[in-house]
Amino acid sequence: MHQEFKDRGLALYAINIEESRPTVAGFVRKHTMSLPILLDPEGEVSRAYQITATPTAFLIGRDGSFVGAAVGNRPWMSPGGRAVIEKALGT
Repeated sequence: MHQEFKDRGLALYAINIEESRPTVAGFVRKHTMSLPILLDPEGEVSRAYQITATPTAFLIGRDGSFVGAAVGNRPWMSPGGRAVIEKALGT
């Protein structure tokens, strides 16, 4: 999703919760991930946003406003998931 939509304005970030930098780096290498991975080693961000399950996705509009959230795996690359992304991008 990151590769397909990044040039159209989608900013996608992964936040790793409570794992070390070397552990995360190994995972990223193994899975050849290209999106930015942010670290939350102490779980501060997950507590602040009241994350109770992973993955949790937050959709933020271009103006910085909260659009919605999804808890759990979602088929973002399915026709329905793509429609949500297209709508959020205004395309």
